[in-house]
Amino acid sequence: MRRRALLGTALLAAPALAQAAPRVVVIGGGFGGATAARALHRLGFAVTLVERNATYLSCPFSNAVIAGLREMEAQRFGYEGLRREGIAVEQQEARAIEDRRVVLADGGALPFDRLVMAPGISLRPDAIPGLDTEAMPHAWRAGPQTLLLRRQLEAMEDGGLVVLSAPANPYRCPPGPYERASLIAHYLKARKPRSKLILLDEKDAFSKQKLFEEAWAALYPGLLEWVPLSSGGKVVEVDAAARVVRTEFGEHQAAVASIIPPQAAGRIAQAAGLTDRSGWCPVDPVSFESRQRPGIHLIGDAIIAGAMPKSAFAANAQARVCAEAVAALLRGEAPAPPKLINTCYSLVEPGYGISIAGVYRPANGLLADVPGAGGVSPLGAPAATRAAEAGYAEDWFRTITADAFG
Repeated sequence: MRRRALLGTALLAAPALAQAAPRVVVIGGGFGGATAARALHRLGFAVTLVERNATYLSCPFSNAVIAGLREMEAQRFGYEGLRREGIAVEQQEARAIEDRRVVLADGGALPFDRLVMAPGISLRPDAIPGLDTEAMPHAWRAGPQTLLLRRQLEAMEDGGLVVLSAPANPYRCPPGPYERASLIAHYLKARKPRSKLILLDEKDAFSKQKLFEEAWAALYPGLLEWVPLSSGGKVVEVDAAARVVRTEFGEHQAAVASIIPPQAAGRIAQAAGLTDRSGWCPVDPVSFESRQRPGIHLIGDAIIAGAMPKSAFAANAQARVCAEAVAALLRGEAPAPPKLINTCYSLVEPGYGISIAGVYRPANGLLADVPGAGGVSPLGAPAATRAAEAGYAEDWFRTITADAFG
């Protein structure tokens, strides 16, 4: 610890060295942060990635773990590939950002010329009175809660009611709750056919809605019920011990409940003064530089990105653009306005995939849809098309994890 602190002091005392070899620190080792670290390293910068966990557990495909279709080990990725490339990985928590230094949990500090942050989300279970996330696991971060929800489903007697919730926008992975409902319905259909699933939604419309509803009508009639906001979908209170979920219109006695609470930017972003009143981080859509603190860039789920959703693909795309922007700014140049792509696959059962894609560019201080670009899977498509999309989803997952983690 003393050695790192002394090294930080020495580097701060040598501005000529900092100009000769710009130092970039990246906080957060998910899809956005790991991709940014690799991209910046390949652009010739000295990069340190700060990540408190030894391995990363992927949220994409974690709904399949809940439904018993996949094991958690398939979600686990390490940072050995980054280390082999010469990227320094600090396995500890970033506690604060003071001037141009990242203060670490052990008291050491990492000076930087530019900082890239991919802080992810924080969850706000306190926003739902009575919510106990152990009794009603949100499983919105892959990890122990993913397996907890799986075990609760396995232990439930046939004939039980499963209650899921989807929060109001914005939140991480807009189609995620609907994929989760689909795959849990698949599990119930196969293992506990007398059971039922209710999805309470704090919205009246959602991503890929027509595609999901088409699939639900064909695959899960009478088993899966979606309750929109206007019909009483907003969860206003829960009795976690009794597993009672209350809405504005009534209450549901659940055998298993998974309540996804409202979200905001990760806590380090809040502590560093990078969020606005919304709880999210405003950024310049060209460089992803914070509008609150110059010299700090933010990517991924934590940012206000306009039309671009909070997804792993979006974080990966933003990381690449951000790395190029950081390189331009350190050269004293203006970053070029980018175009970004996002594609999101969802499974409604094994071998049945659907997708949505979008293209985005800066407009009026945010990222806006490019008219006529992108699209969704066709309605009424044959089984071969749905099977092909499920295969594309697997291919996408292999590609993006290799790109981020090596």
